[in-house]
Amino acid sequence: MDEVRQGRYLARLARDPEDIARAQGLRALAFLGQAGSDADAHDAGCLHVLIEEATSGDLVCCFRVLLLDGGADIARSYSAQFYELSALEGFEGRMAEMGRFCLAPDRHDPDILRVAWAAMTRLVDAHGVQMLFGCSSFKGVEADPYLDAFAMLGRRHLAPRRWWPRVKAPAVYRFAQRLKRHKPDLKLAMRHMPPLLRTYLMMGGWVSDHAVIDRQMGTLHVFTGVEINAIPAARKRLLRALAG
Repeated sequence: MDEVRQGRYLARLARDPEDIARAQGLRALAFLGQAGSDADAHDAGCLHVLIEEATSGDLVCCFRVLLLDGGADIARSYSAQFYELSALEGFEGRMAEMGRFCLAPDRHDPDILRVAWAAMTRLVDAHGVQMLFGCSSFKGVEADPYLDAFAMLGRRHLAPRRWWPRVKAPAVYRFAQRLKRHKPDLKLAMRHMPPLLRTYLMMGGWVSDHAVIDRQMGTLHVFTGVEINAIPAARKRLLRALAG
């Protein structure tokens, strides 16, 4: 992937172990709230995307991408630790797991997210990816602040039955079942929806019927997928325009 430059920011692939260490340091700040390194065994098999402020070189965002030849390799993914994904083993086409997406805690510029999706679009096109997937995280392990968001996901955005992610983790919140009668306030739902998940949904994405309670990371997360062929044409044009 070539560098993606837009305004104040540029996105590029990590070039060396030092770049990966910088990303792991930002992840520790974003996910654990402390200096250090958030690293795991999955890092070695992933591409790491860094978004920097062009003038200062400050790292403002990062994520990693695991490329898979097809659904038969889904067990290699980070998400497979938490979700029973045997239904997706039948997916024919290249897949990409987008993970550990985070922003520097003091950065809230929406242009950063735009540059990140431009970089992801470049990777999808370059590698012929047919499905994007990953874990979309809500901050904290209590569901109460997100009831409207979860109720909306349960009503409108559940995975197709042929790809249905099943329960595997020991601690889950079964929102589709528990909030079946909860009529969501759509404005509140979108206000409390993580920005990454909101973008997935605008692309026609779908989610699992339950959230995993991940106490180690201090998050609730839902399995999220989007089939590239199902992205609305207008959204595809916008993403490709961003990607240049």
